[in-house]
Amino acid sequence: MSQRAERRGGIHVDQSDLLCRKGCGYYGNAGWQGLCSKCWREEYQRLRQKQIQDDWALAEKLQREEEAAYASSHGAQAQSTAPQAHPGHASLGSFSKFEEKKTNEKTRKVTTVKKFFSPSSRTAPKKDTPEGKSPSPSISRRASFDTDQVSKDFADYLKHLQKPGREIQKQCRAFIVSMSSKKDLGADELSECVQDFYQNLADRLMGHYKASSESAEQAMDQVEKYIMTRLYKSVFCPETTDDEKKDLTTQNRIRALHWVTIEMLCVSMDEEIPEVSENVDKAITDVIEMDSKRVPRDKLACITLCSKHIFSAIKITKKEPASADDFLPALIYIVLKANPPRLQSNIQYITRFCNPSRLMTGEDGYYFTNLCCAVAFIEKLDAQSLNLSPEEFERYMSGQASPRRNSAEGGGGAEPAAPVAVNPALARLNHNLEALSGLGGRQDALMEAARSLQADLLSWPESVQREVDQVLEKYPLEVRSRTLSAINDNNMDSDNLPPPLAPQVFAG
Repeated sequence: MSQRAERRGGIHVDQSDLLCRKGCGYYGNAGWQGLCSKCWREEYQRLRQKQIQDDWALAEKLQREEEAAYASSHGAQAQSTAPQAHPGHASLGSFSKFEEKKTNEKTRKVTTVKKFFSPSSRTAPKKDTPEGKSPSPSISRRASFDTDQVSKDFADYLKHLQKPGREIQKQCRAFIVSMSSKKDLGADELSECVQDFYQNLADRLMGHYKASSESAEQAMDQVEKYIMTRLYKSVFCPETTDDEKKDLTTQNRIRALHWVTIEMLCVSMDEEIPEVSENVDKAITDVIEMDSKRVPRDKLACITLCSKHIFSAIKITKKEPASADDFLPALIYIVLKANPPRLQSNIQYITRFCNPSRLMTGEDGYYFTNLCCAVAFIEKLDAQSLNLSPEEFERYMSGQASPRRNSAEGGGGAEPAAPVAVNPALARLNHNLEALSGLGGRQDALMEAARSLQADLLSWPESVQREVDQVLEKYPLEVRSRTLSAINDNNMDSDNLPPPLAPQVFAG
């Protein structure tokens, strides 16, 4: 292992590890035991046929033992009750009846065994339903706006296909009707039914209708969107699986690893850069939004968008294109920060019901395989994976210590504590708390000043009145009255007025 791989603490995964372990060149999947979709189906069918053969052998063995016991008991009974007058004739008649009864019983048992162990008996519909009529009215009753919209879009798409479109519509309706009677099947059997339908319909489009691979793929995308939207409630996290239990286990595991820092995972992203932080937030949003989608292809699109935002964040940080070694640790970090809802159920849903060609090749398959690796790494994450001692790992997991507190306390060890990156969200939270604390102090001071100002305003008129009284007491004000007369008043003393202003008196 290279020095870089050792520094990454076991997170490094070679590209060959993502491929099918049978060497076919397609991407593998942890849910398929490291096989691709094609190899997994072949392996599943081989094991299924072997199981059927084993069941047949067991049934035949039980049938032979039962026949032997039946012949022994009925033979003894016929011999004890036979008439003594004609022993040979009576014995022959009883034996003939016994053989006839045994033959009928054997035919009935063989038919029952064939019916029970036949792989088609568990998937065939119980009753043929006329086309266009659904045997399950609950499908139409529970149809949401999204389901109605998807049905309308699917019908609009099929119109321009003409005859192939009518064939696709007929096959899809019949398949949905048949699936409504298979709600008690296991998840693997439901997946097998859907995958068989995909394969048979694609082969018919390319073989009978001579459709190109591109047009057939477009048609299958529309088919997947239509049937999986209609079947979503019955096939997502079915009751016959332990998907819900795995979801809770993974969610609790991620919560317990909340202390894992970006430095421990050696992630090449600097969230102090605004563009990087924005891409990280978008990646978290995308992987969380995956749970809100119904179609496997749409869920895969969320994973792809999340991965592209991760690559952008790494590129901005490193100022160069990101490598595969940079991507997987960053994806693990995003999953730990997001803790997506029903993560295991969504992965299993995509694995079981997505068009297999999307998972085997292309960027969707690559990103989905990396997500499966990230989840597997989180489930098995230990002290060695993070370059920690077992004691440190246990203290962090139990909550007795945290990397941030230890780095803040420092210590008197021989080596200084390595700087630990602070989660940007927590840093912003602490900054906001400090700002709120400062604002609280300033508000208290402002309220105190306001109360003081109010008291001053209430006492100001009294103080002004006291000052006025003091001034009046010290300097009494004398107001002299003065009589004012009109200018034409006869009593007015106008002798002292200057000539221009002296009034002139005219004789009448």
